[in-house]
Order: sequence, then structure tokens, then C-alpha cells
Amino acid sequence: MLSSIQRLFAKISMELDSFDFLKQQDLPTGALYVVATPIGNLGDITLRALHILKTVEGIACEDTRHSVALLQQFGIHKKCLALHEHNEMAGAQTVIQHLANHERWAYISDAGTPGVSDPGARLVQAVHAAGFRVIPIPGASAVAAAVSVGGSVLTAAEGRFQFLGFLPNKTKERDALLIQIQKSVQASIFFESPHHIQDTLKLIGKALEPDRELMIGRELTKKFEQISFIRAADIPEWLTQSSSLKGEFVVMVAGRSVSKDLVSDDLLSLWVKALKPYLGSKEIAAVLSQTLPVSKKEAYQAAIDSKAGDTKK
Repeated sequence: MLSSIQRLFAKISMELDSFDFLKQQDLPTGALYVVATPIGNLGDITLRALHILKTVEGIACEDTRHSVALLQQFGIHKKCLALHEHNEMAGAQTVIQHLANHERWAYISDAGTPGVSDPGARLVQAVHAAGFRVIPIPGASAVAAAVSVGGSVLTAAEGRFQFLGFLPNKTKERDALLIQIQKSVQASIFFESPHHIQDTLKLIGKALEPDRELMIGRELTKKFEQISFIRAADIPEWLTQSSSLKGEFVVMVAGRSVSKDLVSDDLLSLWVKALKPYLGSKEIAAVLSQTLPVSKKEAYQAAIDSKAGDTKK
């Protein structure tokens, strides 16, 4: 027996052809439609996505089992082709053959927008190379959802950010990316699984300045959605107090303070060396924080590091 939400979506799907604004949409044959699907809440599906999925001759899916269940929620029954990271190029050739027969095909990943840390990019590349159109059908995206509520984590970077996907599992590659996050003046956004979130946040906490701000989003758009704003120094306490670390995570890290990029470490070191014979570390910090675009804490640390270097000599 269909649930009330299934009946509602099925009714909407049946009446899509009555919407004039959808009739105005050009739906060329021999084209691939890259369709975004909900990242959790089914209500985030767009009318245009439903219209496309109802219209196309076939749908390539990251996981047919997941996608067939999703499509059935909306009363859509289409032939589906499995196309995932392990068979993307072979699957792309099958899709291209259908496009050559003047069919319309769609591609959907398990959740969100295909190509955003999901398969799809190689398929799109192959379809372009074969001379067929690729048409985006935008919608839900965990990245866009995180950015929309990023607030203070984004303001320091004037809204600029870099998206890093999932952090690598290999230590060398992951450490290199952590250095990139630490040095970037842009906000950094990445995904993490529940199995690795605790270790990843601990590493992030060690790599960042204590006051660097983070936004941690868990289960975005779902029933147990949680959005937290903390400082890097607060990560251990947050991990201890979190009632659950289940579900998918989106982490946004504020960019590095602009002041540290206006004054290079070498220039700051020269100033410290010039003042060191006459002033103590606290006095040097006070003078430089008023003279240069650096904080008193940064200048004090530079003075301490310089004196420690002299001691080693």
C-alpha cells in the first residue's frame, strides 16, 4: 500500500505536463541530462528533475538498487543502467549508443549533484567527446547547503572557498591536504565519513591555530541534522560531548588570517631581529602589533621563536 507521501509525489509526477513553465523547457533528443537528487529529504527534489526523469528513455545510476527505490517514491518507472566508479567508462559507451539512437538519458548519483565527489565526470567527458549535449538539472548539493549556513566561517574569506571532496586515506596525501587547508586564505570544505570523522577532526585540530573556526554539519537535510560552530581548540571537547558521530559529515574550515599573508614570516623575523637587542618579547609584540598587520600573539610567538633559535646556537 502506498504511503501518503508516495501518493502525493505520484500525483505531482502525473500532473507535471500541466505546468506551463516545464513545457517551455527544451528537451532535445540525443542528450544526457545530469540530474541532482535529494541528499536526504525527499522534499528537496525539484519539479524540473521529476519532469526530466519522467521524460527520458533511460536513467544511468550510481547504484540501481538505491535509485529504483528513490524513483518509485515519485511514481517513476524507467529502465536503469548501473554506472559507477568501477565501470564508468564502459557504462558511458552504452549511454552514448542510446544517445546515437536519438534517445534522452539521465544520470543520477546516490544523492546530491553528480560529479561532486560522486561518479559522473568521466561520463560527461565521454559524452562531450562523442559530440552529444550534456544538460545540467541543478538541485540539492551538500556543498551548497553548507555554504548557505557557513556565516562567520566564510565572511573572513569574503565568501571564497575551496572544495576538497573526501580527504585521502593515505597518510602522505592527507597530510599534504591538511597543510593546504592550514595555509589557505579561503575557507576549505570537505566531506568525511562517520568511520573517519573523529581521527580527521583530531588531525585538523593539531594542524590549525587554536582560534581558527570550523563548521561541522552532520546529516544535512535529514531528521537528525546537526550544525555546529566551534574553534579548533574546542574539537576534543566537541568530540567528547557529541551524542552521535553517525551519518555523513560536511566540514568547513575558516581561511587563514589575512594578516599572516600580508607579512611574510621572513619579514616578521627581520623586524624581530632588529628590535631584539633593545626590547623584551612582550614589548616587541606590542610594538609590532601596532606597526605591522599582525596580531600581538603572532608577533610574540615570533619573538619567542627567535630567542629559542639564539639559545640553540
